[in-house]
Amino acid sequence: MPIEDLLHPLLKYYLEAPNWLTDPAARAYTLLPPNIRLGGAYNEFRDQIAASRGLAATRQLAIRKLEAALRWAAETVPAYQKYRPLLRRDDPERLLAQLPVTDKLDIKRDPARYLSSAMPASRRLKMFTGGSTRNPMQFYLQKHVSRPKEYAFIQNFRDRVGAGPDELTLALRGRCVASAAKPGGSLWMYEPIKRQLILSSDHLEKRFMPRYSEALARHRPAFIEAFPSALYPLARWLEANPLPEFTRGVKGVMLYSENAYGFQMRTFREVFRCPVLKHYGHSERVLMAASMPDDDRYLFWPQYGWFELLDADDRPITRPGVLGYVVGTSFDNKVMPFVRYRTGDLALLSDREHGKLPGYPACERIEGRLQEFLVCRDHRLISIAALGAQHFPELSGIEAIQYEQDWPGEVTLKAVTDGALPVEAQKRIAAAIREKTQGGCEASVVQVERIERTTRGKLRMLIQHLDISNYFGAAVTV
Repeated sequence: MPIEDLLHPLLKYYLEAPNWLTDPAARAYTLLPPNIRLGGAYNEFRDQIAASRGLAATRQLAIRKLEAALRWAAETVPAYQKYRPLLRRDDPERLLAQLPVTDKLDIKRDPARYLSSAMPASRRLKMFTGGSTRNPMQFYLQKHVSRPKEYAFIQNFRDRVGAGPDELTLALRGRCVASAAKPGGSLWMYEPIKRQLILSSDHLEKRFMPRYSEALARHRPAFIEAFPSALYPLARWLEANPLPEFTRGVKGVMLYSENAYGFQMRTFREVFRCPVLKHYGHSERVLMAASMPDDDRYLFWPQYGWFELLDADDRPITRPGVLGYVVGTSFDNKVMPFVRYRTGDLALLSDREHGKLPGYPACERIEGRLQEFLVCRDHRLISIAALGAQHFPELSGIEAIQYEQDWPGEVTLKAVTDGALPVEAQKRIAAAIREKTQGGCEASVVQVERIERTTRGKLRMLIQHLDISNYFGAAVTV
């Protein structure tokens, strides 16, 4: 049994404990080998990734894992037991195509139907969906398997920029720093087990940046793991207030959990002068994808889960450049296998694989969820990714922006800027949005002091009050 799984419930208390208590315990813990801390499953998944390098080996492993997942679901999960006769087919892909697509609502209506009857309750790890989901869904992972698997694939992602498990990393991923809430308290903390310098995501205003700079100059982390919206204010500060003793030593930036927009990516690359990679995943652990140092597309690990891209009628999308729903079948979760699970995200299919990753499905972009689209007056959908700040020179001093929509064809753009935003500039921005949406949206530009983050420290680019599913059949502009 992995020690990490046993200690995870105590994480909250560990992070809030004083350093004199946690540091000796953390140093002792880090001396343990990975197979003791994370369990034997960690090394097994690492070996799977390493062994499937060529196209034939990669596909063979993915097909084998798909077949095992479908067989387990059909034999032990009530929702899929009526499909048991189909197991006689030799081709798991053909079998998969005959199974229904499921989504969060299906599971929320009757979660017991999606639990394996062959796995005891003691093997269930209760979880909830997070991120931009308005109504969290309760689901289950498999104890001692799902979390070690996640660590193994995340480390493979980190390997792409040369970040070993013992490298000091700057973490800006929504983590609270307990001392930051106290008057004069530290805005950062050092976490010795994961070797992370954690900055408070609740203090990203300019007035706090000099205190962050002191911590960065002192510790000099070699890698960065961050939400794009949390790293962007820091990167802008470093652009205006160079800190070469920190930035020249950064070897790689890894972005998680949010769409990274063009204006953000350009700033990160200009400031840190190193590879900047994007990661895609979700709480349900169905699929995982990431970019490469030489390729900004999202490449899905075929050893992690089975990827499909489907249209609104659940038909496969095979033509490059077409937007569709990201649908996945999970591997290695016998407690609650997800079969043809619609993640809620949309992606644009690519036309080629990456030379170093044969057999890895590729998408040009992941557009985010339906809630990240604007509705035009003619009911066309416009991806919020298409409306980045690079289109508006007036927002060159941007700290943060957020769109909000209540009615088709009308949108409010809230902006946090360095100084006052003149009325004429607001009009030009509104005109640019009108042009970008081909006359589909009229915008009101409002300057605000602050944009609130979610409880997980993320910045939502769009607050969408419309039910976008009612409009998805219309033309989509990406």
